[in-house]
Amino acid sequence: MGRFDSFVAPSPAGAVSADAVTVGAGTTGPPLTVGTAGHIDHGKTALVQALTGVNTDRLPEERARGITIVLGFAPLRLPSGRVLSLVDVPGHERLVRVMVSGASGIDLFLLVIAADDGVMPQTLEHIRVLQALDVCDGVVAVTKADLADPAPALAAATELLPQAEALPCSVRTGGGVDAVAAALDRVAARVGHRSVRPGEAVLHIDRVFTIRGAGTVVTGTLWSGSISRGDRLRLLPGERVARVRGVQVHDQAVSTAPAGQRVAVNLVGVELRQVNRGDVLVGEGADVVASFRVEADLDLYESLEDRQRVQVHHGTRSAPARARRIGERRWQLRLERPLIAAEGDHLVIRRISPPGTLGGGVIVTASNRRTASAEPEPEVTEFAGAPDELEEGALALEARLRAAGLETLLESEIGSERVHLRALQNSARIVRVGRMYAHAEVMEQVESAVRRIIAAEGAVTLARLRDELGSSRKYAQAFLEHLDAARVTRRLADDSRILRRQPGDDRPGPNP
Repeated sequence: MGRFDSFVAPSPAGAVSADAVTVGAGTTGPPLTVGTAGHIDHGKTALVQALTGVNTDRLPEERARGITIVLGFAPLRLPSGRVLSLVDVPGHERLVRVMVSGASGIDLFLLVIAADDGVMPQTLEHIRVLQALDVCDGVVAVTKADLADPAPALAAATELLPQAEALPCSVRTGGGVDAVAAALDRVAARVGHRSVRPGEAVLHIDRVFTIRGAGTVVTGTLWSGSISRGDRLRLLPGERVARVRGVQVHDQAVSTAPAGQRVAVNLVGVELRQVNRGDVLVGEGADVVASFRVEADLDLYESLEDRQRVQVHHGTRSAPARARRIGERRWQLRLERPLIAAEGDHLVIRRISPPGTLGGGVIVTASNRRTASAEPEPEVTEFAGAPDELEEGALALEARLRAAGLETLLESEIGSERVHLRALQNSARIVRVGRMYAHAEVMEQVESAVRRIIAAEGAVTLARLRDELGSSRKYAQAFLEHLDAARVTRRLADDSRILRRQPGDDRPGPNP
């Protein structure tokens, strides 16, 4: 069977061999996954390339702009000969959702802080995410040590993460890179691994594509259990059954892949259009459900109000939810789209507007009972019938719209990437706002701001929303007209807006 997972670019000299990825062979040790973290432009991807020989920025737009947009993957060979799966995450503040999906399932971290910048906002946010996911073991690499004195950043890192070894390095000179690899080796030696834990296979999907002659391929970090050629697995939330035609780890075919590493699975019995990023592939007996309501014990960095609307991140999917306090630390999360979760899973809670990580916790109960306001997640493909290269182009456009934020883009400004608009709209990732396009997360933030203003002040005006968003009048007007058309708001004679109350809607609003 040929190669079917783009974890890595064509193998450089010294890249991982088939023998090296044979789980448990020789000195490789049990499988583990390490994830990067850190602020944008602090050199995460450059350090990954220095450690692995792989440039994980695979999209042309990533390489042209010099920033990571989507998750990147590579095998990391440590000095002992052990091989880890490595996930490289974006550092941009608007891509924290992508970072969380990459951090879910990792066993240890590689936090990167630039010596010339020191600790920055996304350094702190990524640390919050790691702590919310209970990822406590890792290494701090202070990069660009050839450009500035690394001592202040090393001291700050030690204060923030006293349990982590902090080391200076320079990708440009090569100094300290081997020491970072050796530190990761030491940490990996003491971290518990998932492959010995009991349980059925659970793989949260982060990529979906098709290859001529092979069919549907999904990739993700295997949380528990193992996946073998010939296995019959369930695909949630649709409860479809698929057979495993083949399994690969780091581009090498294996008969069985145990938990704790990146895995690519070639499926028979499901079409590309029936699988979405965020779906979960599980063994027949896995205690995992598509849940519209979960109870979780939360540790919060900031106060959370009863009935506050938040964004819940779990695995490779996220969903808006209404948070209800039911105990000192326990909250019930009434989800608008289902999470695919089990008791004991970790989740991250973020503020919708302005976006920010509030904390996280552990799921104690998960129910598949729907709330009155919850709607099932539409089962649509992200890239219906499209080849793998369309997926990457659509991802690049999605990232561009997310980065644009409130300054939405006209179709004419999108240019040749317009071919991906329909796929992104079908997957509910972007929204048409008048003659412009915005990322769906931006519209969620705008709607949340409108609801908050109306709840507090009785109505919202164009000028009030403009000031709240810090945007121009043009964008505020387009957003309000979009919410009018979506029947979220109702325009009054004085051009102010109030909410339209929906049947069964428990959200506050002044209108009868």
